Amino acid sequence: MASIYDFNAAKLSGEDVPLSEFKGDVLLIVNTASKCGFTPQYEGLETLHADLAHKGFKVLGFPCNQFGKQEPGDAEEIANFCKLTYDVTFPMFAKIDVNGPSAHPLYEYLKAEAKGLMGSKSIKWNFTKFLVDREGQVVKRFGPQDTPEKIRSEIEALL
Repeated sequence: MASIYDFNAAKLSGEDVPLSEFKGDVLLIVNTASKCGFTPQYEGLETLHADLAHKGFKVLGFPCNQFGKQEPGDAEEIANFCKLTYDVTFPMFAKIDVNGPSAHPLYEYLKAEAKGLMGSKSIKWNFTKFLVDREGQVVKRFGPQDTPEKIRSEIEALL
């Protein structure tokens, strides 16, 4: 059975990381952007990460520039923004595409496992979230309007 552990992704630093590194953790995988109306969700994501890390929870952030060109920066600019503006400590990965022919294979898998409204696969906007259980299976997709605070109880139920 496939899982997210079958994929690798590059961190902002450029280091290639097998997602099997996160085996046993509950994960919230999020496509992020620095110049979006939903960008303040970084604060809630960091709070979740900090509050629940000791229970085996991690947020994984994947910057994406496909929606309104709201993530125009390079890796260094993204890292500086996340650290200086929201003091992000959760893992941030290299900028990727989440839709189209250049979509990252991890996102192809996530979209197939948890479809959006009316069965659509494509990601509609920044800060779409995928909740993944300790076995690497996708449990649920949340839209950008679903704040970290709103989905906390569903995360805690998997911990």
